[in-house]
This record gives sequence, structure tokens and C-alpha cells, in this order.
Amino acid sequence: MTLPLDRLRPRMVRADAAPVLGSWTATAGTLPAAGFWAQPDTTAVALPDGHVLLTGGEDGRRNPLPRAVLLDPGSGKWTPTTGQPQSRRRLHAVTSFGDGRVLVTGGITGPVSVPAHGTDTAEMFSPANGGSWQPVAAMNEPRFSHSATLLANGTVLVAGGCSARTGDTNRALRSAEIYDPATNTWTVVKPMTDIRFGHAALRLKNSGKVLVVGGAITIGRGQYAALAYCEIFDPSTGPDKASWSTTASMRTPRKGHQAVLMNDGTVLAIGGDVPGIPHDGQISTYSLSTCERFTLDANGVGSWASDTEMPWGLSQHRAVQLPATNRVLVLGGTDSGVFDTGYRDCLLYDPAGKTWSPVARMAVPRWAPAVALLAGDKVLAAGGVVRSGAAAAIVGVDDVTATAEVFTP
Repeated sequence: MTLPLDRLRPRMVRADAAPVLGSWTATAGTLPAAGFWAQPDTTAVALPDGHVLLTGGEDGRRNPLPRAVLLDPGSGKWTPTTGQPQSRRRLHAVTSFGDGRVLVTGGITGPVSVPAHGTDTAEMFSPANGGSWQPVAAMNEPRFSHSATLLANGTVLVAGGCSARTGDTNRALRSAEIYDPATNTWTVVKPMTDIRFGHAALRLKNSGKVLVVGGAITIGRGQYAALAYCEIFDPSTGPDKASWSTTASMRTPRKGHQAVLMNDGTVLAIGGDVPGIPHDGQISTYSLSTCERFTLDANGVGSWASDTEMPWGLSQHRAVQLPATNRVLVLGGTDSGVFDTGYRDCLLYDPAGKTWSPVARMAVPRWAPAVALLAGDKVLAAGGVVRSGAAAAIVGVDDVTATAEVFTP
């Protein structure tokens, strides 16, 4: 296949470019099993003691992985948690309470099926109990590819996701509920304005509101469409009166994208899957390179503005905000036009100049890896898809990796 020159040019520039920033170092150990973590991607958690907790995931045949493991950043080795979760999970959501406790909700626990069946179960990891896992109250509805966001009062908002619709199709969800760890209860709240799954959800600074960004809807068996619609959850009046309200839509529908909360309180949306046919009729066969920034003003009015494009389009990539510099590291990803290979390339976004710069490339190409922010603005990338589709060694089985590496700025 011959790619257009304008598609190749960003990668050709690298060969003669000045030395790039940062470095990647492989961890001393590999994951117990090769796997990847599709949306939602918040499945690796840096714990207060410096370890990184990684749960579930899926293998190259889309079967859920059974283990929860801990990375010791000192030795670079992975070990199973003392206790193990009761369920295998993929497409689950993970929420850190900041004190070592980690809530795991929903996901798919069984083998691949059509339609996919989510679970309503949830579990809690607690270092205080010797690193054990304990089941908690079940959600009111089974779901996978949902969001789970820690609210300012210590409760967790779970929103959207996917569930079985009929015997051969899935449906996206509007429903939302809040988990209170103090009482081990779930409370149903008003549903979102729009159905969606695979979306980003971020708690905004100062206001405590939650911004939901894009995602996908189901439109048929195995068919999905991206959303530009965004909305805001306001928990200020309590679970019984908490409300959703629409806010400005993105300029471009996005799924397979990333959204990052910046130090100034704005949100940067980055890349995403191949878009549909826009109003001007121009069809793109590549993932999105565009980015846009969300601002919520003092009156609670939101707006999106175009930001600097990346040098190339990305989907199923990962973006991590580096607190010390407010820069954003974008790593890996793929092109959703074919989903055939992971990328080694990485980029650094500087919000001061709104510029993208290349940084050191990963040793292993990967899309949909698990990532976690470590001390010193270091970033862990673990697992991911190396090759898929026609590029894989066995057609229909993704080549996934058990390797992990750490970026040092």
C-alpha cells in the first residue's frame, strides 16, 4: 500500500531532526500476561507508596485477563497482588480514591460473545487490608466502556457505557449512578442527556463539576458513530437533585480520543478515530490529528476552540499531563483506518506556545497500552497491541505485548 506524501512527511522529518528530549527505559520484568486496555483507559493507578496497580485487560483474542499486578518502580518487577479480584475484567473502569483504595467497576467478565454482556459487579482494592480485594455493592445496571469519576466529596460517579440490547446487538447507555464508599451503596441519579460509551469524563477544577467529552454510540450490529456532544454533571445539590446539562459541542466528533485536564482548568481533546463524512463532504481515511480546547467561564458557559494540530493523526493513543511543566506526553497509538500496527512515536505538547515536539520513541510499538504517572513526571507504558488485522501473525488474533517501559523527561 502506498501512502500519500503528506502522510509520510511527518515521519520522514525525524531522521534529520535534532536530538529529541527524554528517554525510555524498559522495566526489569514483564507483565505476567500480554494484554491491552481499550476505552476506558484508566486501568493503571499509581498508589501512594509508589507502586502501580494494574487490573484486568484483554488478550489478543479479546478474552479478559485474570490478574491484578503491582509494579515496584524500584526493582521494575511485576508481582500479583496479595489477594486477587473475584472476576476477570476487560473494558472496566478503575477509580483511585487517592489513599490507596481503588474501585473497579463493571466491564466484561466472560468470553467473547455477540452481543457483549457487561457486569454490574464492583470490587475494592485496599492496601490497608494487606493488599486484598473485597466485593462491594453491585451497580444498578450492568455496563462496560463507561466512565467512573471521583467527585470532590469522595463518592464516585459512574456514567454511560454499553450493555446488551437484543440477542445480537449492544446499546449505549444514558444512565448514571453514584457510589458512596462510606455506606457501600449506589444511588441512581438523573441520566445523561445523550447515550454514549468510550467517552472521557474529567472533574473540572474549582467547580467540582464533571465534563463528559465525546465517545461513541451504537448504530447497528458492530457499528458505531463518534459524538461531538459534550455535557456537564453538577453534583452540588446532592445525589437526589444532581443534574446534567448540555454544553458546547466539539468541532469534531471524537472516539478513541484522549482528553486531558490542564493546570489552568481547561481541557485538551486530542486526536481520535477516523471521522465520518463531515458537512463539506471531504472524506478522510486517517485518524484525527486535530486538537481542541474546552473552557468553562465564570458564568458556567462552556466553549471549544481549535488548538494546534499534531504532526500526524492518532487513535487509541495515550495522553498524560506532566504536572511539573504542564506539558502533555502523547505516546503510541495507531491509525484507525486499518488498526494494523502500533506506533513507537511520542510527542510533547507545550501549552505555553501551543506547540508539538517529538520526544524519544518507545522501544516497542503499542496502541491501547496502560499508562500511569510516576514520581518526577515519569510515565509508565505497559502492554498494548503491537500488530493487528492483516499485519498480525495470525489473522483475527492481535499481537499484544507483555513489555513495559518508563519515560523520563
